[in-house]
Amino acid sequence: MEIKENMTFVASYSGGKDSILAIHRAKNQGLTPIGLITTHNTNSKRTTNHTTDENLLKTAAESMGIPLTYINTTSETYAADYEKKLHEAKQNGAQICVFGDIDLKGHLDWCTARCENTGLIPYFPLKNEKRKTIVYEFIDDGYSAVIKIVDTTRLNESYLSKTLSRTLVEQIEQDGADICGENGEYHTFVYDGPLFTHKVQYTVQNREQQGKYAVLHLAEKPVFI
Repeated sequence: MEIKENMTFVASYSGGKDSILAIHRAKNQGLTPIGLITTHNTNSKRTTNHTTDENLLKTAAESMGIPLTYINTTSETYAADYEKKLHEAKQNGAQICVFGDIDLKGHLDWCTARCENTGLIPYFPLKNEKRKTIVYEFIDDGYSAVIKIVDTTRLNESYLSKTLSRTLVEQIEQDGADICGENGEYHTFVYDGPLFTHKVQYTVQNREQQGKYAVLHLAEKPVFI
């Protein structure tokens, strides 16, 4: 089915830069967001892929004015639980599901299959674009993202807690990593930009090593009155 202006969508939302840019582009194309969905590890109370605190993501979603729904799941029931939530989104009026994937075939195929099984149109606004086009557009459009996960076999842990910039992206490229982190070199949390009505304040809880990954755990910054 052809994607047309004024169609409604839900978006796969990780809190990271690519999912945010995909939503940004979809809105600019005249599509209407009615929800964000993210997978949630029922044991850790953090998102499955980016290990982001659930309350922090909720605050970001509120700043964007888009309702956030969690898919409570485990690795064993991941696909089935995802499809169940897409079914619910369709019943609530969604016609499209927007994803921030670029060109990893396994990811594109998985997302497409989930949509085909639930009657939604899969849409990948960033699909097959050049990495620099994507990451520079994100930065130049005025978004702010902090690096919260680094694959230490491909990037130095010193990248943790740094905010993406053209200079930092150039350094990532010089270090031989994918500048978009599409292969898991790094993950981000977006805390400000055109989609946001206000900047999301966060604080660092702790750092830890999870296998080859150095992880920065973020939480909402307490507000004192």
